[in-house]
Amino acid sequence: MMKLFHGSYVAIEKPDISFSRDNLDFGRGFNTTPIYEQAAHWTKRFKKRRGVGVISSYEIDMDILQEGVKILTFYEHSDEWLDFIVACRRGMCTEDFDIVIGGVANDRVFDSIHFYLEGLIDKAKAINRLKYGKPNIQYCFRNQAVINEYLKYLGSEVL
Repeated sequence: MMKLFHGSYVAIEKPDISFSRDNLDFGRGFNTTPIYEQAAHWTKRFKKRRGVGVISSYEIDMDILQEGVKILTFYEHSDEWLDFIVACRRGMCTEDFDIVIGGVANDRVFDSIHFYLEGLIDKAKAINRLKYGKPNIQYCFRNQAVINEYLKYLGSEVL
């Protein structure tokens, strides 16, 4: 079993991807991480705007998922990783993966992708700029049925 975390301003007992924005790094979905500190970092924006941050915890059995769920995994910040993020950010991601796993782009995403698309920097420079300073990973659940069946809510913590 793997434990995953999600940072927000409310506890999310039943994740619903219909509340997700379309143009995120890995497309519309529910983003989690196995790294508690990363989820805590995500809550900082909520604490500034809303005065509260909440980390919700979940459990998932990845071995069961492997039997029928379509998973895309990026093991490093690569050309394919950048191409996927650019397509998703532009609203042109047509891939039908249920879960996308990979590194999180840093907070300079918009500038870096803009510079790359405008031809001001090459792909290698864009990838280097997008790497996050600390080890990180996100699991983006893009299929509501997969969330409903496999992602088990454990509880939440107000920060």
